[in-house]
Amino acid sequence: MAQLSRFGVSLEDDLLEAFDKSIGGQGYQNRSEAIRDLIRDHLIQKKVGKGNEEVVGVISLLYDHRTHHLGDVLADMQHKASVAVNASLHIHLDVHNCLEVIVVRGTADKVHEVAGKLIATKGVQNGRLITTTTEIKH
Repeated sequence: MAQLSRFGVSLEDDLLEAFDKSIGGQGYQNRSEAIRDLIRDHLIQKKVGKGNEEVVGVISLLYDHRTHHLGDVLADMQHKASVAVNASLHIHLDVHNCLEVIVVRGTADKVHEVAGKLIATKGVQNGRLITTTTEIKH
């Protein structure tokens, strides 16, 4: 196990109270666990923002399947993507709406580029990219 360091943090009372309420609802046992996760997430987000770093991305797309050939267009874009498309999941949410979840891997620049094109495709109602990496520099 890595050596632990202790440090103090000064916060306004209302900010600390809001933080405690927030982490309590997420199941954290103490503030240290929550702060460690916040720091890890900060480091990951700095790394996966852009550039040549290898990242994994999850792209979610919400669209109305009645949009003419949209499913085919999205599938074709995935086949031609400049990143590895590791998995794709299609979910029928209701009579008209579908959710597509696509897992991609590549450089941060390319993952962001592919996600942007998919999300901006005519007929996609909502989209989001979440990125992460297995390599966190401490």
